[in-house]
Amino acid sequence: MTTAVDIRHAVKRYGDVTALHGVSLEIADNAFFTLLGPSGCGKTTLLRLIAGFEDLTEGEIRLFGKDIARLAPNHRPVNTVFQQYALFPHMSVIDNVAFGLKMKGVPPAERRDRAGRMLEMVHLSAFADRLPAQLSGGQQQRVALARALAPAPRVLLLDEPLSALDLKLRQAMRVELKSLQEQTGITFIFVTHDQEEALTMSDRIAVMSAGRVQQVGAAQDIYEAPINRFVADFIGETNLLPVTVGQIAAGRAMAALADGHQISCTAPEGIRPGAHHVSIRPERLHLAPAEGADLAATVERVIYKGNDLQLVARSASGEELNVRLPNSARTDIPAPGARVGLTIEEGAARLLVD
Repeated sequence: MTTAVDIRHAVKRYGDVTALHGVSLEIADNAFFTLLGPSGCGKTTLLRLIAGFEDLTEGEIRLFGKDIARLAPNHRPVNTVFQQYALFPHMSVIDNVAFGLKMKGVPPAERRDRAGRMLEMVHLSAFADRLPAQLSGGQQQRVALARALAPAPRVLLLDEPLSALDLKLRQAMRVELKSLQEQTGITFIFVTHDQEEALTMSDRIAVMSAGRVQQVGAAQDIYEAPINRFVADFIGETNLLPVTVGQIAAGRAMAALADGHQISCTAPEGIRPGAHHVSIRPERLHLAPAEGADLAATVERVIYKGNDLQLVARSASGEELNVRLPNSARTDIPAPGARVGLTIEEGAARLLVD
């Protein structure tokens, strides 16, 4: 596996403020890699360091084995797509796409041919002679992508490029982006705070918080096996319950809930007995007879969500529990105030490092 971007102990300070605390990442070539986290976590700062728009305070960044610390942005084999499309309003669509090629001295006939092929790839060939103002937001975003891809960068950096689009268009563009990455074979590094975007498109995800990488892994690993409380809470929905853990053996632990129930949990490497939290995804809790159930709870609200129902319940010890139930053919929906039992799917309870 070829490494496209190798980030080693990257530190970025702005005066007394440290935006990145010794971040290290390896990003494989031909991958769709996402930096995911809340606003202010350092993900855009890291992207700007790769692009050359910011200078490292400490550490090293290598592109395909080459230290790029002293390379100007225009000498790095990368291109960037921003939230704002930054299209030239007086230029036609095809001239916008060809602009970067013109700056690189590509002859007119070749650059028009390459720009035309890029427009075909993003399904905008019929709009080549229009001005940006004559396009929708989604079409403008695809022009910006075509322009960034036209010079054939080895790495494409995308800084929340879908955030200005409405929900339906964002969903469609996720499919487009992943398809473009697979077609071109270019390494995509995508920045977002949207968990669904990250899970939908990424080969690998780095979850960031407060200038540090919390966990790196495939989408399924990040969702199903969060390593700590931040990742479990940030990625999708989860139930976080305080537990007390006694003995841990072979990656399993028995945890005591506040109401005295004992549940079996998977335990990450290095976790020790004591007070912790356990994560249980809402879709992996199921209604059951109260006798013999893993949890006892009282239903507080039933929320219709189209494909499924959300039950908000309160455990016997006072913790709020969210349960997702499929909406098809359900006739036994408990009403608010009903006492219910809940079972936990095998392997669904995950002990967390706090």
